[in-house]
Amino acid sequence: MGPADSEALSKPGRFVAGLVFRILLLAWIAFPFCPEASDYFGIRVVDEESGRGIPLAELSSVHQVKHWTDSQGWVAIGEPGWRGREVYFHLRSDGYEIPRDGFGYAGFKVRVLPGQRHTVRMRRTQLAERMYRITGEGIYRDSVLLGLKVPIREPLLNGLVLGQDTVIAVPFRGRLHWFWGDTERLSYPLGHFGAAGATSALPGSKGFDVERGIELSYFVDGGGFSRPMCPEPNHGLRWIESVFTLEHGGREHLMARVAHHKDLGPALGWYLMKFDEKRGGFEVDTAWDWHEGHDSAHPFQHRCQQKDYLYLYPNYRVLAELEEVRRLERYEAWTCVAGDGKLKGELTEIDRDSSGAAVYSWKPGADRLHKGRLRELTRWGKIKPEEQWLRLRDVDSGKEVEGGRGSVAWNAHRNRWIMLASGEAGEIWYSECEQPTGPWTQAKKVASHLDYNFYNPVHHSFLDREGGRVIYFEGTYTASFSRAQSKTPRYDYNQVLYRLRLDDSRLRFSGTGLGVK
Repeated sequence: MGPADSEALSKPGRFVAGLVFRILLLAWIAFPFCPEASDYFGIRVVDEESGRGIPLAELSSVHQVKHWTDSQGWVAIGEPGWRGREVYFHLRSDGYEIPRDGFGYAGFKVRVLPGQRHTVRMRRTQLAERMYRITGEGIYRDSVLLGLKVPIREPLLNGLVLGQDTVIAVPFRGRLHWFWGDTERLSYPLGHFGAAGATSALPGSKGFDVERGIELSYFVDGGGFSRPMCPEPNHGLRWIESVFTLEHGGREHLMARVAHHKDLGPALGWYLMKFDEKRGGFEVDTAWDWHEGHDSAHPFQHRCQQKDYLYLYPNYRVLAELEEVRRLERYEAWTCVAGDGKLKGELTEIDRDSSGAAVYSWKPGADRLHKGRLRELTRWGKIKPEEQWLRLRDVDSGKEVEGGRGSVAWNAHRNRWIMLASGEAGEIWYSECEQPTGPWTQAKKVASHLDYNFYNPVHHSFLDREGGRVIYFEGTYTASFSRAQSKTPRYDYNQVLYRLRLDDSRLRFSGTGLGVK
C-alpha cells in the first residue's frame, strides 16, 4: 500500500475504525468477559453436625495465599499455577476445629481440578452456629463464581454498601426496619455518618426464611448508595441509640433516640426523632440539651405494676407514652445511688438497708448505672463487687466476665429474661435472670472470635423459632478495638448472624439456677 492509498483510507478508515472500537467497548462494558464456573475449583467447608456451610473459614496455602469462605461456606479457587496439582490448605475458623496431623498442622491436601468440588467438615466447638453475613460486598461471591444457586437477590453488592456498624431493628407496619451506624461505600474511603436504613419482609411472610438469608431493601440516594436516615443536623456523626414503636393518636409511630457527636467524646446534643414514611427517614421531634455519650440500646416493652414501660436498657426505662418519652426528666434509672440518683464522684452516697446492704430502686432523672459507672463506684469503695446489678461470672471457670454491650429479652422457652452480651473483644456471653434488672450473675460463653472483635451484639427476638428454643443474634465483626493484625477481606466491619439453641444440654448450669427447661 502506497502513501496515496494510506491517505485515501485515512478519512473513512479512521471513522470506521473508531466506530468499531466504540462498538467493541460498549459490548465489553455490557457483557464483560467473565470466567466460566468450570474454570474454578470449589471447596466447601461445612459444620459436621448440621451440614450447613461455614462462613468466615480461612484457607491458607503453604505460601500464604488466603481465601475466606462465603456465606454458603464456598471458596472458588482459580489460581492458574495450581491447576491439576495437589495443594495443601491450612484451615481455621473461630469456634470450629479440624484434627491436626503429627506435625500439629490443621488442614487438608486436595488436587485442584477446575470444574470439580471438594467438601471439608469441621467440628463446632462453641455453642452458637455461624449462619451468614448480612451486610457488605460479596456475601455470596464464591457461590456466584461457581455458578451455584444463592438465597438472596443481591448476593454481591446491595445498596453499594461495603461495610456497616451496629445494627438496630424493629417490626413496623408490616415490615422489619433495619438501621446501622457508620456506612462504608465502594467509591471513596469515607461513606456517610447519618445512619443507614433498610427494610425486609417480616418473619412468617412469603419469601422470608431467616435460615436462608435476609433480603434487605436499602433506602438509597440518586446514585444507588445508602442514604442517611438522620439528615439533620447536617454535620458530624448521627448515631441512633435505639429505635422503638409507640401508639399515639390512634397510630403506630416509629421513633428513634439519636446522639449527635463530633467524635467519641461527649455528645453535642441528643434528639428524639420520628420516622417519616413518605420521605423514608427520621425528622426531629424533640431536641435535648443533653451530653451523655452514645451507647447502643435495644429497647423492649414490659408491664410493671399495671403500667406499660419502655425499657431502653434493663436498668433505664420510661412510661411507654410519647409525651413521657419526650421528657428526659421522666426517665427512670434502677439505682442504689442515694438522694436524686445523680453521681457525685467520690462524694456519692449509697442507699442501704438496716443490715447495710445496698438497696436498688427506680428513680426519675437519675444517672444510669452502666458497667463503667459500676466499676467506678466499686473503685471508690462505695459498693462491693457483689452489690453490682450486673456482675457476670463464667459458670465454667468462675472468673469475672466484663459484661459489656448487649440486649435483653423475655424468652418463653426458658421462662426467663435472657441476655446476650459482649465480654472481652470477640466474646459473646449468654445469661438469664428472673427480672430484667437482675442481679445478672452467671454467664456461659457461646461464641468467640480469637484476635478479632465482635461488638454490639443483639438478639433479635422477633426471629425466635420453636417457641424460643432457637434464637438468632448478630453483631459487628471488626478489627477495631481488637488485637487483630490484619483485616478480613469483605467480612471486616460487617454484620454476621448466629443461631443458638437454648435446649442445648451445654447450657445446663448445675447449681446456678440456670437449668434447661
